Amino acid sequence: MKVRSLAAAAALFSLAGLAAVHADGAPASPVSGNVALTSDYMFRGLTQSWGRPAVQGGADYASPDGFAAGFWASSISERSYPGGAMELDLYASYGQSINSDWSWRAGLYGYVYPGANLDQAGLPSRSLDTVEANGALTWKQFTLKYSHSLTDYFGVDTQQGYRGDSKGTGYLQLDATFPLNDAWSLALHAGHTHCTTTLATPLANGARDPGYSDFGATLKYQVATHWSLSAGLTHATNADFYRRTSSFLDAGDTRNVGGSRGFVMLQGTF
Repeated sequence: MKVRSLAAAAALFSLAGLAAVHADGAPASPVSGNVALTSDYMFRGLTQSWGRPAVQGGADYASPDGFAAGFWASSISERSYPGGAMELDLYASYGQSINSDWSWRAGLYGYVYPGANLDQAGLPSRSLDTVEANGALTWKQFTLKYSHSLTDYFGVDTQQGYRGDSKGTGYLQLDATFPLNDAWSLALHAGHTHCTTTLATPLANGARDPGYSDFGATLKYQVATHWSLSAGLTHATNADFYRRTSSFLDAGDTRNVGGSRGFVMLQGTF
């Protein structure tokens, strides 16, 4: 792990630790914090850490009137985000209950990659930062959510060999959590990414559309009041496009960033 990756990890634990102290000092506080160590950082069915472990943490504020905001961060791989060692997510939303079973929420979500830029890989300067608007409808333990990119989708545009920009790329997901008993729970997920552009020149196998679906199942065990262990499986379709993804740092360094993957996670919430 590089020095800046270690610094990013220290920053994550420090920030989440501050939130934890605040929450422990005031049990009724609307502020909560979380820290985690995972064997693989999976986002929408694709690995963001090149199949390697990641350290994560964040803090959230939830007001009784329905407003919520927070931040979350994770270590990432420079192979996917050249020059970057950390993803920092900033988000805010507002929602209300409709009745005892139904509720809704809408908000903005920003993905920021400090130091990451395509010019770190010898390409034209291009930020990978992304902003999405989202809306969600929840019925009991089921949540249907749609996210719509207001910027290019993680830097995808003509400079990366696509026909056009990727603004308007959408992600539709359905999530549900089922308590099995006091200690065990099962979370299920299905999602689909629809990209607004395709490669100008197809890959060697003919693939040009980056759109795909992903599925996941996570079994969680509550070890103690604030700590849990999870094990999960994910699967992403469109193997022709993602099976041999090249690193931005070395075109000869390839990895299947999607496909079927497993992970384990230790998480603390405060």
